[in-house]
Amino acid sequence: MDIKPTESELEILQLLWQKGNATVREVNEELSKSKQTEIGYTTTLKLMQLMHEKGLVTRDASSRTHVYKALLNQQKTQKNLVNKLIDSAFGGSASQLVMQALSDHQTSPEELEAIKSYLDQLNQE
Repeated sequence: MDIKPTESELEILQLLWQKGNATVREVNEELSKSKQTEIGYTTTLKLMQLMHEKGLVTRDASSRTHVYKALLNQQKTQKNLVNKLIDSAFGGSASQLVMQALSDHQTSPEELEAIKSYLDQLNQE
Protein backbone atom coordinates (compact mmCIF):
# COMPACT_ATOMS: atom_id res chain seq x y z
CA MET A 1 0.00 0.00 0.00
CA ASP A 2 1.47 3.33 -1.09
CA ILE A 3 0.19 6.22 1.05
CA LYS A 4 0.66 9.59 -0.62
CA PRO A 5 0.55 12.41 1.93
CA THR A 6 -0.90 15.76 0.92
CA GLU A 7 1.21 18.93 1.07
CA SER A 8 -0.21 19.85 4.49
CA GLU A 9 0.36 16.33 5.78
CA LEU A 10 3.97 16.46 4.55
CA GLU A 11 4.54 19.66 6.53
CA ILE A 12 3.38 17.90 9.68
CA LEU A 13 5.41 14.79 8.88
CA GLN A 14 8.52 16.95 8.44
CA LEU A 15 8.01 18.36 11.93
CA LEU A 16 7.43 14.92 13.42
CA TRP A 17 10.51 13.53 11.65
CA GLN A 18 12.56 16.37 13.17
CA LYS A 19 11.11 16.16 16.67
CA GLY A 20 10.48 12.42 16.92
CA ASN A 21 7.06 13.00 18.47
CA ALA A 22 4.92 15.98 19.39
CA THR A 23 1.56 17.11 20.64
CA VAL A 24 -0.96 18.88 18.43
CA ARG A 25 -0.14 22.15 20.22
CA GLU A 26 3.59 21.77 19.50
CA VAL A 27 2.92 21.02 15.84
CA ASN A 28 0.48 23.92 15.61
CA GLU A 29 3.01 26.36 17.09
CA GLU A 30 5.74 25.23 14.69
CA LEU A 31 3.42 25.48 11.68
CA SER A 32 2.41 28.99 12.71
CA LYS A 33 6.08 29.99 13.03
CA SER A 34 7.07 28.54 9.66
CA LYS A 35 4.11 30.06 7.83
CA GLN A 36 4.43 33.34 9.76
CA THR A 37 0.67 33.35 10.17
CA GLU A 38 -1.61 31.94 12.84
CA ILE A 39 -2.85 28.44 12.05
CA GLY A 40 -5.99 27.44 13.92
CA TYR A 41 -5.43 24.79 16.58
CA THR A 42 -8.60 22.96 15.57
CA THR A 43 -7.40 22.87 11.95
CA THR A 44 -4.15 21.21 13.01
CA LEU A 45 -6.02 18.85 15.35
CA LYS A 46 -8.43 17.74 12.62
CA LEU A 47 -5.61 17.23 10.11
CA MET A 48 -3.61 15.14 12.58
CA GLN A 49 -6.70 13.09 13.46
CA LEU A 50 -7.21 12.39 9.74
CA MET A 51 -3.54 11.48 9.39
CA HIS A 52 -4.00 9.00 12.25
CA GLU A 53 -7.01 7.45 10.50
CA LYS A 54 -5.01 7.17 7.25
CA GLY A 55 -2.12 5.46 9.03
CA LEU A 56 0.39 8.28 8.53
CA VAL A 57 0.93 8.85 12.26
CA THR A 58 0.47 6.96 15.49
CA ARG A 59 -1.09 8.49 18.57
CA ASP A 60 -0.30 7.77 22.21
CA ALA A 61 -3.52 8.48 24.07
CA SER A 62 -2.32 7.19 27.44
CA SER A 63 -2.25 10.70 28.91
CA ARG A 64 -4.63 13.63 28.62
CA THR A 65 -2.48 15.22 25.93
CA HIS A 66 -2.13 12.95 22.91
CA VAL A 67 1.36 12.56 21.51
CA TYR A 68 1.78 11.87 17.78
CA LYS A 69 4.64 10.19 15.95
CA ALA A 70 5.20 9.67 12.22
CA LEU A 71 4.56 6.13 11.01
CA LEU A 72 5.98 6.73 7.55
CA ASN A 73 9.72 6.38 7.09
CA GLN A 74 11.22 9.72 6.01
CA GLN A 75 13.68 8.35 3.45
CA LYS A 76 11.17 5.95 1.90
CA THR A 77 8.51 8.67 1.68
CA GLN A 78 10.96 11.14 0.10
CA LYS A 79 12.16 8.48 -2.35
CA ASN A 80 8.59 7.64 -3.40
CA LEU A 81 7.70 11.31 -3.88
CA VAL A 82 10.87 12.06 -5.87
CA ASN A 83 10.36 9.01 -8.08
CA LYS A 84 6.78 10.07 -8.76
CA LEU A 85 7.94 13.61 -9.56
CA ILE A 86 10.70 12.36 -11.88
CA ASP A 87 8.24 10.15 -13.75
CA SER A 88 5.39 12.66 -13.99
CA ALA A 89 7.16 15.98 -14.48
CA PHE A 90 10.54 15.07 -15.97
CA GLY A 91 9.71 12.14 -18.24
CA GLY A 92 11.73 9.75 -16.10
CA SER A 93 14.91 11.84 -16.31
CA ALA A 94 16.61 12.25 -12.93
CA SER A 95 19.25 14.51 -14.51
CA GLN A 96 16.53 16.95 -15.66
CA LEU A 97 15.18 17.10 -12.11
CA VAL A 98 18.63 17.76 -10.65
CA MET A 99 19.47 20.45 -13.20
CA GLN A 100 16.11 22.16 -12.63
CA ALA A 101 16.57 22.03 -8.85
CA LEU A 102 20.09 23.44 -9.00
CA SER A 103 19.13 26.23 -11.39
CA ASP A 104 16.14 27.41 -9.36
CA HIS A 105 17.45 27.21 -5.79
CA GLN A 106 20.31 28.85 -3.92
CA THR A 107 22.87 26.11 -3.40
CA SER A 108 25.62 26.63 -0.85
CA PRO A 109 29.25 25.78 -1.65
CA GLU A 110 29.03 23.00 0.99
CA GLU A 111 25.99 21.48 -0.72
CA LEU A 112 27.70 21.65 -4.12
CA GLU A 113 30.76 19.92 -2.66
CA ALA A 114 28.57 17.18 -1.17
CA ILE A 115 26.87 16.71 -4.57
CA LYS A 116 30.25 16.49 -6.31
CA SER A 117 31.47 13.93 -3.78
CA TYR A 118 28.31 11.87 -4.26
CA LEU A 119 28.72 11.96 -8.05
CA ASP A 120 32.37 10.92 -7.73
CA GLN A 121 31.30 8.04 -5.52
CA LEU A 122 28.69 6.95 -8.08
CA ASN A 123 31.30 7.05 -10.86
CA GLN A 124 33.60 4.74 -8.88
CA GLU A 125 30.93 2.07 -8.37
